[in-house]
Amino acid sequence: MEDNRIEITICLGSSCFSRGNKKTVDTIKQYIAENHLEEKVYFHGGHCFGSCENGPKIKIAENIYEHVDQNNVIDLMAKFFDL
Repeated sequence: MEDNRIEITICLGSSCFSRGNKKTVDTIKQYIAENHLEEKVYFHGGHCFGSCENGPKIKIAENIYEHVDQNNVIDLMAKFFDL
């Protein structure tokens, strides 16, 4: 069975985590639930994507986004999922 879900990985390295990715995790989970994307998304944490000075970071599919926070992640995901 092929998994067609879009992978979203949030950096949980110490730098990104201390800069707010803990709150961003909750925002993403809420967004996924509110938009019924549970079957379309594989959301999980990862460690250090490098270039920590540009964090917090998340990766959606093959795209890495920098300076992500709980405020701009909604717009980023809405554009990605065309909602």
